[in-house]
Amino acid sequence: MRFLKDIAGLMLARKKWWLLPIILALLCIGALIVFTSGSAVAPFIYTLF
Repeated sequence: MRFLKDIAGLMLARKKWWLLPIILALLCIGALIVFTSGSAVAPFIYTLF
């Protein structure tokens, strides 16, 4: 959790607001891959990449 706190501190201190959409997109893609890896939806998700 300290890593997330450091990233948030960096964005606040350096005004790097453009990092927020990139981080959120990567987290959403990672969660999508993790949660659908064992389901019937997995072949359809992997065709997107």
